[in-house]
Amino acid sequence: MFLLLALLLMLPVLSVFAAWLPWGDSSPESGQILLEMSRTVLPDYALTTLWLCLLVAAGVSLIGLSAAVAVTLFEFPGRRLLAWALLLPLAMPAYVVAYAYTDFFQYSGPLQNFLRLNLGLQGRVFPEVRSLGGAAWVFTFTLYPYVYLLARTALGERSANLMEAARLLGAPLRRRILAVALPLARPAVAAGVALALMETLADFGVASYFGIQTFSAGIYKAWLAMDNRVAAAQLAALLLLVVALLLGLERRAQSRLRFGQAHGGRSDTLDARPLRLRAAGVWLAWLVCGVPVLLGFVLPVLFMLRPLLADGHNLPWGSFVGWAINSLRLASISALLAVGLALLLAFNLRRSPSLPAKLALQLVGLGYAVPGAVLVVGLLLPVGWLQTIYPHGGLAYYLTATSLGLVWAYLVRFSAVALQSVQSAYARIPASLDDSARMLGNRDGLLLRRVHWPLLQPSLAAAALLVFVDVMKELPATLVLRPFNSDTLAVVAYQLARDERLGEAALPALALVLVGLLPVLLLNRALGLPGTARAQPRPGLS
Repeated sequence: MFLLLALLLMLPVLSVFAAWLPWGDSSPESGQILLEMSRTVLPDYALTTLWLCLLVAAGVSLIGLSAAVAVTLFEFPGRRLLAWALLLPLAMPAYVVAYAYTDFFQYSGPLQNFLRLNLGLQGRVFPEVRSLGGAAWVFTFTLYPYVYLLARTALGERSANLMEAARLLGAPLRRRILAVALPLARPAVAAGVALALMETLADFGVASYFGIQTFSAGIYKAWLAMDNRVAAAQLAALLLLVVALLLGLERRAQSRLRFGQAHGGRSDTLDARPLRLRAAGVWLAWLVCGVPVLLGFVLPVLFMLRPLLADGHNLPWGSFVGWAINSLRLASISALLAVGLALLLAFNLRRSPSLPAKLALQLVGLGYAVPGAVLVVGLLLPVGWLQTIYPHGGLAYYLTATSLGLVWAYLVRFSAVALQSVQSAYARIPASLDDSARMLGNRDGLLLRRVHWPLLQPSLAAAALLVFVDVMKELPATLVLRPFNSDTLAVVAYQLARDERLGEAALPALALVLVGLLPVLLLNRALGLPGTARAQPRPGLS
């Protein structure tokens, strides 16, 4: 039963690949349209997406790894605060950052107007924000925390004792970092880059707002502008294959993170203490850790506050309440269903670790890697097929005119988030508790309610919060699948920004940022800050 449920969740993905099969609407005409796209716009989609991914990969690697090395291996004033603050860009949806930078740096924005009026500068002072470089800038400073977080964990667990051993062997600081710390962090960097690139490929808001011809934007154009759902599905399948390759890279890198794990001994002994920086080193560490926080969180928030305060008397506060209620309703329902599904699947695997149970978890776990544009096509494609077979059927109505299809898309996309949290919690519950409970007569239902439920409550609450925030920020699927008159904060922020009403767009955008801060605080509390009270820094750099 659980395997069938997992297959039902993955039906949108399966329908995307089914578009390549020679049946239904996959007619020669549809193939001709795809062939024509391969001669015209498809190379542009591929080249633009490739360049964007290369720029983002280089940016997040450099920034994330540099910040992780600074806060893990060195001690300097403000280290603990910056280690926490470097996670703040996770709360910023990329499309919100794009709105903020565009409003402030565009030709008619306040900065260039000020420079022209007060300094007499003529023409464009800064490069065009809505460009491939601008998109790479936005993604780099919103997605680098993936690399920073994984690299910080890897370096904190493995590098301290090995760095000290290299120091005792006479290696200078530069060589210790290049030959010891960075190779240890390489798998973590690869995993973080893969996650960042999956988010980049799944994006629609930044690409659409900047007018960049990426694969996600091309899928929407093929469906809405060309009115060819099969061509859109075939493009979506190509995008999904690229994402699958990145997912395989990420999992391979994650598996390599186990290598070199230190066993035994204490990590906070005198010899494993971080090095205290002095003078120029402190300024360099502040620069490495402070600039990403400034560009990825502080400045975008300030840029959005400016039009919000300037247009405060014209803001649609009444409509804002309705948008917030719709967002909260969809996010709450999806979070509860996703956590319930994750709990049932994880409990079923613990109760009976059979092949179908493991396969069900694997299928549900793949959902987070599926871009929203692919979900939209994969969900609407079978609806169109059903309408041709049963033109008077009611299933298409319930999937497109109600919230059912939208919640379905959310569950496909975000059940993996809840499942990962629940599985991690189950790994901390000894199997002996289950055996003892069964010996006392507690069958499956009582075992889940009396034993597992009290122990899982904190993790279930954290999983629900993560899904809740992800649903609040989701744009591509919500934009197409939402019922009429059911706009959410993400959709309204996108639509108002597209219409150049950035003062009104700032209100829902900042609301999304505030909601996004919740899992960041939760994540930082769960991981803890680098260093402990007992691990005082060792003076000197040599």
